[in-house]
Amino acid sequence: MDEGKGRALQTTNQITGKKKWWALATVMVTMFFSSMNQTSVSTAIPTIMSDLHGFSLYAWIFSAYMMTSAITIPIYGKLSDVYGRRPFYLFGLIMFSLGAIISGLANSMMMLIIARAVQGVGAGAMMSMPRATIGDIFTPKERGRWMGVIGAVFGLSSILGPAIGGWITDSSLGWRWVFFVNLPFAVLAIIGVYLFLPKVRTNHEAKLDLVGSILLVIGLIPILLGFTWAGDKYDWSSVQELSLFGFGILFLIFFFFYEKRAKSPIIEPSLFKNRIFTTSLILGTFVSMAMFGAIMFLPLFIQGVVGLNAASSGMVMSPMMISFIVGSIIVGQIMTKTGKYKRLSHISAIFMMVGLYLFMQMDVHTKYPTVILNMVILGLGIGSLMPLLNVAVQNAFPYKIMGTVNATQQFVGSLGGVIASPIFGSMLNHGFQEKIQESLPAELKQMMGSKLKDVNPQAFLTKEAQNALAAGFKKFGEAGMQLYHEFLHAIKVSLTSGIHQLFVLGFVFAILTFIGTFFLPESKLKGEDYFKEALEESEQK
Repeated sequence: MDEGKGRALQTTNQITGKKKWWALATVMVTMFFSSMNQTSVSTAIPTIMSDLHGFSLYAWIFSAYMMTSAITIPIYGKLSDVYGRRPFYLFGLIMFSLGAIISGLANSMMMLIIARAVQGVGAGAMMSMPRATIGDIFTPKERGRWMGVIGAVFGLSSILGPAIGGWITDSSLGWRWVFFVNLPFAVLAIIGVYLFLPKVRTNHEAKLDLVGSILLVIGLIPILLGFTWAGDKYDWSSVQELSLFGFGILFLIFFFFYEKRAKSPIIEPSLFKNRIFTTSLILGTFVSMAMFGAIMFLPLFIQGVVGLNAASSGMVMSPMMISFIVGSIIVGQIMTKTGKYKRLSHISAIFMMVGLYLFMQMDVHTKYPTVILNMVILGLGIGSLMPLLNVAVQNAFPYKIMGTVNATQQFVGSLGGVIASPIFGSMLNHGFQEKIQESLPAELKQMMGSKLKDVNPQAFLTKEAQNALAAGFKKFGEAGMQLYHEFLHAIKVSLTSGIHQLFVLGFVFAILTFIGTFFLPESKLKGEDYFKEALEESEQK
């Protein structure tokens, strides 16, 4: 017993009895508000930029968060296998809440960016601990049945986030409450984690791999900075970019060789010898790239090309989220019943390919219902394939190292997202600038002169911006309004051209995903023996 506190120390993270349902509820609350935070903040960005006057730094609101969360994920995962999920879950929730409070109080862009970095430190735990806790409650075979429920929480938060963020931002509360609104959910999650997650101390030892952690951080930060600044602040081939990538790669090489000899490495090299693990990581990266290429800039296409307002472009993601949930439920039920997943991975990848092929066919004439249909098909594919890969990886390793396995898988996925974001942004900007040079009438080119290269399509998407632009053209009479309409059409055509390139790249990654599923080894999903093996081994020690 844990003397003085009356709470027994367990030797595994497994959660049983009535507590597992309360633990599941806690996980869902955490997933709900952490996901909602991201989507609601995105909606508030234009207002935040206007208030804090920091357009040149706006990308860092997301980059600072994504960097710190990605770097801390493997640290949390490794230590939680030995000391339990509970202390790191609590720490993550507290850091996330602290970051939210500072974000809401920020009076400058730099203060907001620092606050988002603090939030990211907490988000690293909140990204890795919930999925590991699901594994503490259910066996791999049982998990399929609960995929839909877990997916529904994520889907609901993704639907409600933009709507709530927009409402709060436009109301008398103001954008600061976009950060504060999550605090009650965080308090509920902290109470749930404290009461229903067990105190754990396993019989095998693990020390924080401090040297490995430092090498990983020193190696990743310049690389992530390089991808964030490339194509925007610096050219890809500039001295600054080459120096950042070179420095980062050098320290990651040091990290790799150090980890091979470390007694308790932060990222276990032996994991990569497992074919299910490596294949799933590669497939997960392909899916992430395809998803980023399609989804990240889809609201921009809907708002800038299809012509819906900002609120509608947020809500149009709802069919995608619903199809995510449906795909997850169907595949989860089949996996639980059959204990197999390989054939399902082929079918899921086919849906992905078809969805992205249809995305490639969209142009300036595409209507709203067509976009929804295409999103539903793509959502069914991605929604069924992502959780399938998670279950396959968890099933491939002993339960005692599940936190490490989960964290490494998520770490690679997070890096994929951080890297994909600036690359796709750079591609979109290049494609847009190239096309607008061709699309604008000669008269407009002459009027704009050197300012043409600074045209930002997002600046002309709101009704307010378009009205202000129209007022400027009205000064030139009827000919001016004709030029105004030609200018907006050129923006639409150029935006379509840039986004189409992203859809093409997404389709390429979907094809690679389909091919890759044939290399994914099949392994029968484990039932109750999954927990028994870990418990017996722990008792023997």
